[in-house]
Amino acid sequence: MKYVPHVIGALLGLFFIFSASVVLFGNPEMPPIPEGTPPFHFMAAFGPTGYMSFVKVLELLRGILVAVPKTRNFGLLILGPILVNILAYHQFVEKDLFSKTPTLVTMLLMSAAALYLLFVARRNFAALKN
Repeated sequence: MKYVPHVIGALLGLFFIFSASVVLFGNPEMPPIPEGTPPFHFMAAFGPTGYMSFVKVLELLRGILVAVPKTRNFGLLILGPILVNILAYHQFVEKDLFSKTPTLVTMLLMSAAALYLLFVARRNFAALKN
């Protein structure tokens, strides 16, 4: 049981590393977003500004921090806003969080993994309340 947090941390970190590196180092052919939809307007606003590249660089760094056991707690602290942002995007922009099973399952697994790792390291975070 003592290796379970290491495996879950590595898988969660690798998920974020992979998803960030796909966008940063070679965007595969993505299906076109239908024009006039909220996701189209969202990407039209943030795509040309470089904001999404900035987010993906931070996501890559956070994935590395979570994958490495010595830096996992710091990575979890700064991974929280990314998870909330992904959840908010899928719920409010895409409107598919609860309508598409793969999106819901992925978000539940990522959130459960992060919450499990936070629970395992709860003693390390107890000092933050003072």
